[in-house]
Formats: sequence, structure tokens, C-alpha cells
Amino acid sequence: MSDNNDQKNSTLSNVQGQMRLSERIAAFIPGFHGYKEKEIRRESDRLVRNHLYMKLNIARTSVREINQKLADRRYLDVLTDMDRLSAKMDRITEKVNHASYGYSGFFDAVKVNEQNLDSMTAFDNKLIDNVNALTTEIDAFKADLTSGNTSNLKGHVDSVTDKLESLENTFDQRNEVMMGVS
Repeated sequence: MSDNNDQKNSTLSNVQGQMRLSERIAAFIPGFHGYKEKEIRRESDRLVRNHLYMKLNIARTSVREINQKLADRRYLDVLTDMDRLSAKMDRITEKVNHASYGYSGFFDAVKVNEQNLDSMTAFDNKLIDNVNALTTEIDAFKADLTSGNTSNLKGHVDSVTDKLESLENTFDQRNEVMMGVS
């Protein structure tokens, strides 16, 4: 988990380090500094979410490959579950891709403050852990299938499904964290 904290902190530091000289000077203007800090946090959140989306896209491709191998080898007892898993994987991957970046405009009824954005940054560490656990499970499933070990296909499908549902549940809590409700 500390590796994820380091990764998040380095992402925020990298975004802050990318500020142009004019942005650094403007950061000293009263009122502008808080605005710019929020933008930096939002950009950091966007970068993390894009990273999660890319990892999920790779995992989605692996699930499709597994599904194809199972269909080619006619393992009919798990194909229905794999089809459901593939559909769920598609839905959750796109949910991550299209979620908001923690932005609230000047006239929006619900404002996202800096403290909530910081909480969301910490919360994103949980998401990174969940995606890593999911991809590890998918890789193990793919390795077993490739090596010819088909004794636990149903167990692998169930385990990947559980990890994917855990990721979705965690991701669904994101809006509450962003608004400061949770």
C-alpha cells in the first residue's frame, strides 16, 4: 500500500513540477493559488484514473482471450459464466473510463473541495490495489489455461468475478468520497 501512496504522491509532485513559470507566478496571486491547487489535484486524479483504465483494458483483453480459448476447446460448462464475466468487465472498464474527474464548476450546486480531493487521492490507492489483485488473478487463470491445467476453471471464473465485483463496489464508493459524504 505504501508503494501506491508513493506512486500517488509522485504523480501529484510530477504534475506540480510540470507547471510553467507563468503558472508558478500566478500561483502567488490571491485566490488563484487555491484554484490552481484544485486543478493540480484533479489532473493527478485524472492521471490515476487513466492508469486504472489502461490496466483494466489490458485485463479485459486477457479475459476475452481466455473466453476464446475456452470456446475453442469447448469447455461449455464455464462459457456462460465467462460471457457474463466479459460483459461485466466491459461495463466496469467503461465506468472507470467515463467517471468524472472530481471537477465542479463555479456554478455547480455541489462543490468538491481540496480536502475531498485529497481523500479521493487516498481512496484511489484502494482502487489501484483492487485492479492489481484483479489482474494477478486473471494472469493466473490465463497461465493455468495456457499450461493445460483445466482442473479449476470454475474456481478461476468465480475468483475473477469476485475480484471484479469488489473493484466495482470500491469504485462506486468514489462519488461519496469525492463529495465528502463517506
